[in-house]
Amino acid sequence: MSLQERISTELKLAMKRRDKLRTETLRSIRAQLLEKEISKRGKGGMTEEDELGVLQTAVKRRKESIELFGKGDRMDLVEQETKELEIIYEYLPKQLGIAEIEGIVRKIIERAGAVSVKDFGKIMPLAINELKGKAEGKIIQEIVRKILQEKS
Repeated sequence: MSLQERISTELKLAMKRRDKLRTETLRSIRAQLLEKEISKRGKGGMTEEDELGVLQTAVKRRKESIELFGKGDRMDLVEQETKELEIIYEYLPKQLGIAEIEGIVRKIIERAGAVSVKDFGKIMPLAINELKGKAEGKIIQEIVRKILQEKS
């Protein structure tokens, strides 16, 4: 079952249960997926990677909103965005821990033969590609930078 089908099925269930927050969140994700699908028509169609990208964008937006609402002392909105974020995480692959990410990044650095921070631009695309959907870009970036600084 594709992500779109799964979200549509669970949206129907949320509507039947009258779960307003889940319904709104799933509608939002479904709309973003449809938008992406339309933009991909004639270009090979929607891939699993595209679907993950849509979810990651939704996660990033929610996190930014949580930060801004927190600064504005709007705890009611922080709580709502946090709940929406939890719903979105249900559809993403299991996120890796810091230790797991470090292990993968170290292997990538070894394979690529990177020796200093100057190789950051060479390593980041490889790390992002391998960890796509399993870790946030910001965390990957911090770990790559830290490991390359250790090597310098």
